Amino acid sequence: MSLVQSFRHVALATAVTTFAAISVVGCGGGADPKTANVASSPMPEGEVWTGVYFHPVYGYLHMQEEGANVVARWKRTDQSHWGELSGTTTGNVFRYTWKEHKIGMVGASATTKGKGYFVYSVNKEGIGALDGEFGLNDSEVGSSWKNIKQVRMPVDLKSIGGDAEGVTPGQLGN
Repeated sequence: MSLVQSFRHVALATAVTTFAAISVVGCGGGADPKTANVASSPMPEGEVWTGVYFHPVYGYLHMQEEGANVVARWKRTDQSHWGELSGTTTGNVFRYTWKEHKIGMVGASATTKGKGYFVYSVNKEGIGALDGEFGLNDSEVGSSWKNIKQVRMPVDLKSIGGDAEGVTPGQLGN
């Protein structure tokens, strides 16, 4: 094989590999969205989704239930982001879509979004707990999110917000 033929083979192989790589990236990386495999059980006796829950990074998560629909907002403990989520419950499982807004930033990179789920349980102290995950874009898994319900802390969705307007109770059906 001559040097020119070898060069042509290398160039052709490089072009085919590059085209295949661009095709995969252009189609979203070829990865399918990941969905959590969680089964619902009845909600624990006397418990409701409405309440305020705490996580050391994501801060206080204010949740308001309307039938099988829930809306919620949070502000991170470092005050850098605020977020909103909404979704539906089936027994002790809540599946939601979320958006988180970076405070003080505008443009496409100011907001991230995804899906997630929580499983409601009662911990050994008899306090409500949310154990779940959230993912980016169409995936609902990827990062752990565990919260503990705060006793006697009133829900106040309007106390959390920023530059963007979010979903409030009563808007879920629209």
